[in-house]
Amino acid sequence: MSDGHDGHGAADGGQGHAHPRHELSHYAKRIYAIRDLLIEKGVLTPQDIQESIDYFEQRTETNGAKLVARAWVDPAFKARLLADPKAACAELGIDASGINEFVVLENTERVRHLVVCTLCSCYPRPILGRPPDWYKSLNYRARAVSEPRAVMAEFGQTLPPDVEVRVHDSTADIRYLVLPLRPPGTEHLSEAELARLVPRDSLIGVVDPRYEPAGVTTTGA
Repeated sequence: MSDGHDGHGAADGGQGHAHPRHELSHYAKRIYAIRDLLIEKGVLTPQDIQESIDYFEQRTETNGAKLVARAWVDPAFKARLLADPKAACAELGIDASGINEFVVLENTERVRHLVVCTLCSCYPRPILGRPPDWYKSLNYRARAVSEPRAVMAEFGQTLPPDVEVRVHDSTADIRYLVLPLRPPGTEHLSEAELARLVPRDSLIGVVDPRYEPAGVTTTGA
C-alpha cells in the first residue's frame, strides 16, 4: 500500500538534516542519494519534496477529532459524514480522496464499534495519521476479534452486557472511522474544545471519549 511507508521522514527538502550524513544508516544515505539525483535531473525540486513532507505531517488524528466535533454540534454535517465521508472531509479541508472506500461507524448507547486490521495495519492515515504500534501488533489483531470486550476493558472501557460490540476488519479496499458518543455534560463546550476531548483511541473504538469538568476528578472507567 502506497501510504504504508514512513520513509519520507529521511528527506528534509533541503531544510537541514536531523543528523550529519556520516551518522545516517545505509538506507537513509540511499534515500538522500536518490533525492539528490532526482533534483539534479529536474524531476523534483526541494520545494516539491518539502510540500510532500508537510502534507504527510498534517495527517494526524486531529483530523478525525475535528470531524467528530463538527458532527456532535451540527446534525446536518453528521448526516453528510455518515452518508458520504469523503465529501464531508473535504468540507473541513481534509483530503480523504486516497482512500478507496471510507466508512464512518456511529456508536450508540446500544452498539459500539471496534476497528482492527487482521492481516496487517490498514488504517485511514489521511484521517488519523500513523497507526499506533499496538494496532499493528499480532496480539491486538487476534484478540480484537476473539475477545473485543476484554481488549476494550484493558483500555479502560467496560461496557454493560446489553451493549453490543461490532468488530470491523479494515482492509486495503475499505477503511473505517468510529464516530463516538458525545460525553455528557459537554453542552457548553465549543467545537474546538470538543475536538480536544477526542483521543485517537476513540476513533478506533477501543474507548469512549471522557469529560471531567474542572475541579471534578473521576476514578475508574
